[in-house]
Amino acid sequence: MNTEKQDIKPLVSIVTGTYNSSKFIGDCVKSINDQTYKNIEHIIIDGNSKDNTVSIIEHMPNRVSKLISEKDDGIYDAMNKGLKLADGEILGILNSDDFYNSEEVIQNVVEAFEDPNIDCVYGDLVYVEQLNTDKVVRNWVTGPYKENAFRKGWHPAHPSFFVRNSVYKKLGYFNLNFGLAADFELMLRFLEGNKIKGKYIPSPMVRMRLGGATNKSLKNILQGNKECVEAFKANDLKVSAVYPVYRLLPKLKQFLK
Repeated sequence: MNTEKQDIKPLVSIVTGTYNSSKFIGDCVKSINDQTYKNIEHIIIDGNSKDNTVSIIEHMPNRVSKLISEKDDGIYDAMNKGLKLADGEILGILNSDDFYNSEEVIQNVVEAFEDPNIDCVYGDLVYVEQLNTDKVVRNWVTGPYKENAFRKGWHPAHPSFFVRNSVYKKLGYFNLNFGLAADFELMLRFLEGNKIKGKYIPSPMVRMRLGGATNKSLKNILQGNKECVEAFKANDLKVSAVYPVYRLLPKLKQFLK
């Protein structure tokens, strides 16, 4: 028996899209570099930043295996580029303003994937103030998936959503027709449309700074809700006319918690 082969741990690829991200990119890179799990590649797709984002990455300890800086068609295009370059068996996304909640996050994810029937793993997330990241503003407790849960406003926190590379290759990447809700459409397509098997880790995996594109204005919130409804239709899934209300209720509960 080849015990050496048994000791090989799966490679985890983490993709980050950046553009003029010098303010917080250091926290993102550090949180990946500090993970106790060793077999990680960090892929950074930069949209040709005009600040010193790339220089910061290059001059700090990191696990970056691929760093590409060129013009792209937005954050989801950057993510698609990174996912297609990934060599890992397990793929995750970490936004440039976000960072992992502990040094054991990736270790916990890999352990969940030890079950060969599991296609994706997800957990919880906390929103924090931009400068005081110890101050939690909102708790996103995802809970396990139940059939048709998306129609009732449920969906995983995307930065906590890890998927097997083979699933992406089979079911596709981010649909660039969705400018604000491509992450929602992808998770809906995978979990609800194609019934991939997921595992929920009941623990905060990511700290997300307030101020993301989807929630930064009322206009974006309304457009995001509209795109979510369109995502159901694009995947031939039924959705109620009052779906935006269902989507809003869980978010209000998160603030209260």
